Amino acid sequence: MDKQESMMLFEGKQVRAVWDETEEKWFFSIVDMISVLTDQPDYRHAAKYWSVLKTRLKREGSELTTNCRQLKMTSQDGKRRLTDVADMEQLFRLIQSVPSKRAEPVKLWLAKVGRERIDEMADPELSIDRAVEEYRKKGYSEKWINQRIKSIEVRKDLTDEWNRSGITQSQDYAILTNELTKAWSGKTVAEYKRHKNLKKENLRDNMTNMELVLNMLAEVTTTEISKTENPQGFDASKRVARRGGAVAGNARKDIEKQTGRSVVSPLNAKEIHLLGETEESVEPKE
Repeated sequence: MDKQESMMLFEGKQVRAVWDETEEKWFFSIVDMISVLTDQPDYRHAAKYWSVLKTRLKREGSELTTNCRQLKMTSQDGKRRLTDVADMEQLFRLIQSVPSKRAEPVKLWLAKVGRERIDEMADPELSIDRAVEEYRKKGYSEKWINQRIKSIEVRKDLTDEWNRSGITQSQDYAILTNELTKAWSGKTVAEYKRHKNLKKENLRDNMTNMELVLNMLAEVTTTEISKTENPQGFDASKRVARRGGAVAGNARKDIEKQTGRSVVSPLNAKEIHLLGETEESVEPKE
């Protein structure tokens, strides 16, 4: 998989970005950057601003609109849609077209993002250190952060194994993840996110420690089965994902039987970590 979607923060605002391993470039959602530059929290207004600006730039013969490309990104409703994106060079040109007091801070932020990625490519441990620091800033507990970092490693092993099995399309990764998630939790990714009242937020970032552990069990089991049986292609990998997820699903059911509580929590990160709620505050299992 040569394109990896990320969610970045600029002064508390979320900016969708995709790292293209082939081109070794970041591509950023233009609408998200417009929202940052214009200090506009409403996505629709930011999209309208970009639509008007794009028309004007086209009239002027700007290379920005001529070379503008689209990539699939996760929208506010959780669905992946084609989105206008720009690399760093194009964004610097865009900044010159948008009157904004935030222009200079955004330029410095972009330069920092670019430098960090180059450093991380030379030393992958730096990306882990940066992730830990970001989670701390958001108020996550050290116990949860350690679990989350481990889950990232487990996920990377699984996607590497899927890639070895011939899975290369991002939509296929999403389908396999959906199968695995449903097998262990009883919910699709979309259903799980609705259960936690999430939109475009990362589901794993909103899991309790127990949820993370079971999700990791599903992924590591799937990885080990795949390595043992060497499935080739999407259909074979989907069957393995269901079996790996089922192992964690059985563990979930046993835990729920012993505790009388549902492992799949309706709480999201804000409720679990940032407001000081406990995982024990989840509703009893029906």
